[in-house]
Amino acid sequence: MKKIVLTGGGTAGHVTPNIALLKRLKEEGYEISYIGSKDGIEKRLIADFDIPYYSISTGKLRRYLSLKNLSDPFRVIAGYNQAKKLLKELQPDVIFSKGGFVSVPVIRAAKGLKIPSIIHESDMTPGLANKLSIPCVEKICVNFPETLEKVPENKGVLTGTPIREELFQGVKEKGLEFCGFNDKKPVIMIIGGSLGAQHVNDQIREILPQLLEEYQIVHLCGKGKLDESLVGTEGYVQFEYIKAELKDLFAAADIVISRAGANAICELLALRKPMLLVPLSAAASRGDQILNAHSFENQGYASVLEEEDMNDESMFVKINKLYADRERYIENMKNSKMGDSVDTIISLINEAASK
Repeated sequence: MKKIVLTGGGTAGHVTPNIALLKRLKEEGYEISYIGSKDGIEKRLIADFDIPYYSISTGKLRRYLSLKNLSDPFRVIAGYNQAKKLLKELQPDVIFSKGGFVSVPVIRAAKGLKIPSIIHESDMTPGLANKLSIPCVEKICVNFPETLEKVPENKGVLTGTPIREELFQGVKEKGLEFCGFNDKKPVIMIIGGSLGAQHVNDQIREILPQLLEEYQIVHLCGKGKLDESLVGTEGYVQFEYIKAELKDLFAAADIVISRAGANAICELLALRKPMLLVPLSAAASRGDQILNAHSFENQGYASVLEEEDMNDESMFVKINKLYADRERYIENMKNSKMGDSVDTIISLINEAASK
């Protein structure tokens, strides 16, 4: 039996593409293991899939000043040693990484043990974790054609993002029933990512009375970001995080408001959901979400509202315009050449494992 180790974590976006590959990997005859952090979201997400999970010490890779920058290098070194020991025990034929800081020790250890690795970079420009991993890998799967210019020529492969099969199996009526909604008003879905988006949450709640006159709203607001004062508001439901019912909520949604993480927007593209993207500001990030959002805007898949321009009026106007133009966005997304990438990535994994 062929063996593969999956790795990646820190946010759901560094885990869900790995989950999207599980069914096909099992069909291909792989014995699958997962290496992640001790307390990261990846441990919780992988728990449902009956896959051996191994945790290692992790240290966050920061671009800003922090006292933790003094201690985290030692955690990374410990993680490398733990990963190396695990890989010797598991003896995988190949590693597939979705990135995040937990993946770096695994990829570097695999290189030292001559185990081939493949990584996936979702954003237009590689993140720091993947930048550190690129010298050690066979191939780099990417979502955007522009990214091929930013990675070694012989390593980059345009694949797109693996999409979880179950997301295509949602039932609108089940989604409406789960939320307690009717079919008389359109549904807006707000997604802040697994960690939430407080500025977007606050803005939506600020204009909630006006929105509820025309729409019903399902709000995935992130862990610890529920507003207890709004519990029981007719036409508005909020959840910290949703797993099994997510496919039905997508099916029920007419439009979606989201951050612009690449995995999230690729899922919305595959599901043909008109989207209003509010990218994380350059002041709070390396600017990758801004690039992602405007790429989708230029291709006619999304409307964009910069966080610095977000206020009561601009958010309300953008939402109404998106809903009014929803059919145009859907038609543009139907014509997209960026599809599900599972087949392409599985082929790359098989090729690497054969070495």
